[in-house]
Amino acid sequence: MAGLTQKERMKIKRHEMPNQDPFVRRGNYDEVALGYSLETAKEEAERCLQCKEPKCVEGCPVGVMIPQFIKALREGDIVKSVQWMKAKNNLPAICGRVCPQEVQCEGNCILGKKGEPVAIGRLERFVGDYELVHRTCPLEKAPKTGKKAAVVGSGPAGLTCAVDLAREGHEVTMFESLHSSGGVLIYGIPEFRLPKKVVHSEVNYAVECLGIDIKVDHIIGRTFTLDELLKNYSAVFLGTGAGLPSFMKIPGINYNGVMSANEFLTRVNLMKGYKFPEYDTPVKVGGEVAVIGAGNVAMDAARCSLRLQTLHSGKSENNSGEVHMVYRRSRDEVPARGEEFHHAEEEGVIFNFLTNPIEILGDEKGNVRGMRCIRMKLGEPDNSGRRSPAAILGSEFEMKVDTVIMALGTSPNPLVFVDAAGLERTRHGTVVADRKTGRTMKHRVWAGGDIITGAATVISAMGAGKRAAADINNFLKGEVPW
Repeated sequence: MAGLTQKERMKIKRHEMPNQDPFVRRGNYDEVALGYSLETAKEEAERCLQCKEPKCVEGCPVGVMIPQFIKALREGDIVKSVQWMKAKNNLPAICGRVCPQEVQCEGNCILGKKGEPVAIGRLERFVGDYELVHRTCPLEKAPKTGKKAAVVGSGPAGLTCAVDLAREGHEVTMFESLHSSGGVLIYGIPEFRLPKKVVHSEVNYAVECLGIDIKVDHIIGRTFTLDELLKNYSAVFLGTGAGLPSFMKIPGINYNGVMSANEFLTRVNLMKGYKFPEYDTPVKVGGEVAVIGAGNVAMDAARCSLRLQTLHSGKSENNSGEVHMVYRRSRDEVPARGEEFHHAEEEGVIFNFLTNPIEILGDEKGNVRGMRCIRMKLGEPDNSGRRSPAAILGSEFEMKVDTVIMALGTSPNPLVFVDAAGLERTRHGTVVADRKTGRTMKHRVWAGGDIITGAATVISAMGAGKRAAADINNFLKGEVPW
């Protein structure tokens, strides 16, 4: 296809991602999206117009050199494509799977103005997967500076910050509260969207190439305080995310069978519920599950529930159980990615729109037996731009459910603030920090990702980690004062 004109490129149809059959995949935790072949990836790369002023790059929080990596790929030089990619993004195999490309790089693609944008995310995943296997682009490290930095949290923000600092020659130690590194990439995202082996491979490669020390089972605020870390490190970056769940303030919230999506997904991922029956762990749901909310986390919780029902029943048909998603707004206001919503629908999740729980009902043993709900209607848009829901008086009804999973957002864990005088937080529990540099109000402490913004995307957290690392590096080298 070499030498195509722009008009010819614009006529090439976007290549769909091959996926597992919905009724097969609801009975396993294998990855849903199967990935492009080399031939398909090169054909999709041919669609790129190689714009002189690439708007796609402006939409990427870490500034990936998108036209360059795509051009190298379509020319068949995958190694060069990897080099262009990893000049800005250390975790392409991860980002290619979980980033909301449709509202970032692809959302800015010129082709998308009149048709379908270039499948940048799928090409990123292809290049990232190639690098996972072949390791053609080792991470290089500058000479040692003698400076020590601590990174709290090994999720996307912390990992990005740690890698960038280590590449500058600083000695980096990461502190992870759980027994497995990777943060939300490991405990918060299901295996069928982001395989654990992909995350472990990316993390382990960074550790091997750069000598980063990762200490698991270390809770900052409990194992060590922030002030204790500052005695041993010249700089500290906080990338602890937002893992404290929110619950509705309604009667019955303490019945057995009510849990947060955060807890549920952590159990599924870290207790290996996704490997049943190889691992027969106590990660189970009932036959009638209600997930409250409609964001990406809610979709993950609902789809995991379907799989647990199927795996424990030994069936892949719809009669293995029901999973309802209960959302107080309409289908048009669903905040989850369109792709995740589509996959959930295909797999059999039942959507109850314009519905809001007002009471959890329990039996004499304290177990959930149902949920009292009320119908909603939409009014004028609220501050987020979405139409505000209002209850319809007299429309109450009961739903028969035995498991309720709340997916209503999260906030930062307050433990990190223990004995951390000067570390200020907002009324929402997030850390007060400069968004451009990550500097907090506490001397020699930076922060980035969900701990500042509240729950957001993997790539936005990576961008925050990268910006903070740049400022920390300048500070450690004495090029900028605090």
